[in-house]
Amino acid sequence: MVTTAPPALTAPAGWRVSHGWGFRVIAFAFAACLAFSTVPTPLYAIYQQRDGFPTFLVTVIFAAYAVGVMASLYLAGHVSDWLGRRRVILASTLAEALSAVLFLLWPEVPGLLIARFVCGAGIGALTATATAHLSELRAVTRPDQDLGRSGLIATVVNMGGLGLGPVVGGVFAQYIGSPLTSTFVVFLVVLLVAAFAVCLVPETVERREERPAYRPQRVSLPAGARPAFVGAAIGVFAAFAITGLFMSLAPTLLAEGLHEHSRMLAGVTAGSMLGAAAVAQVVFASMASRSQLRLGFVLMPIGLAVLSAAALLPSLALFLAGSVIAGSGMGLGFRAAVGTVAALADPLSRGEVLAGIFLAAYAGLVVPVLLVGMTLLWVPSPLALVGFSAAELVLLGFSAWRVLRTA
Repeated sequence: MVTTAPPALTAPAGWRVSHGWGFRVIAFAFAACLAFSTVPTPLYAIYQQRDGFPTFLVTVIFAAYAVGVMASLYLAGHVSDWLGRRRVILASTLAEALSAVLFLLWPEVPGLLIARFVCGAGIGALTATATAHLSELRAVTRPDQDLGRSGLIATVVNMGGLGLGPVVGGVFAQYIGSPLTSTFVVFLVVLLVAAFAVCLVPETVERREERPAYRPQRVSLPAGARPAFVGAAIGVFAAFAITGLFMSLAPTLLAEGLHEHSRMLAGVTAGSMLGAAAVAQVVFASMASRSQLRLGFVLMPIGLAVLSAAALLPSLALFLAGSVIAGSGMGLGFRAAVGTVAALADPLSRGEVLAGIFLAAYAGLVVPVLLVGMTLLWVPSPLALVGFSAAELVLLGFSAWRVLRTA
């Protein structure tokens, strides 16, 4: 169990920032790490053009990131409960900096695989820890504020950071010389600055005198609500599959299906999908969780249908519209599904249940993207996108039937 230290025990030392500034620092570090995790999206095409490897290998490189996230979630996603938030966030930020160094020093395929795995491992440990730290810092500075607002801010930082990365990568790829070097030099500097700033942030968890024996994160299903859990897990799997498709293959889909080769456009397209997810979560924050689920289950299929039409026509305007609609549905569906499952779970096992949901979500980044990458070895990208959308519609339909019927 996490014990939040009272303000008197966490008062800033002479060299530490206040809890209010600590909130800003953690939000900045969180956003910087997440942006770095998605900045390679428009750069994959440059690596592919330089080395001549197939599109399938792009999906393998991307999948290495998701595997790193899943491994870290399972092994380290909960250790900040006894090691402390600041220490884990610092280690995660330095892991992202190490990934940037690997991109710079080992830019061949084996190095890219390791760099992406390290990046994912850092993000897996960071996400839950930074979210908890933001909430705890906010509780000290604004104790009367609804804790849901802190969660909303963390969600916006999460999705906003992820959405910013491809746009920044697109700018470097399109307008800055040597993008495979300059991009990672800039992010390395930003991440090191963020790591230093994190050192100055107050801790919000009391260190225990006796550290408990380490164990991996337990994963469990809510005993009385397994139908809803299974439906939600399939839903977040499908939602993250959309994210994975855009984060790994947006440049390929634009170039092969729509004959649009702009690297900046590839970054903006991927970023717009995640940006729409963040905006939708803010706009519909006051909506009931069940209503958010329904809207998400409506928007994702519509977005996928529009994307399929865009690939077959082809139409760039439809492609962009489809990415925004699907992204909005993904953001709403994921947030509401997590909230629904958390409410169904027993308080003593809530963390274990949420760990199961997050593992299902990140599995959605791996399996469908690899399958699409393999499919591209034999069929044109428009047909692959249509097939992906059809499979997604089946998954989303089943998920909606299970969750909305039982939640």
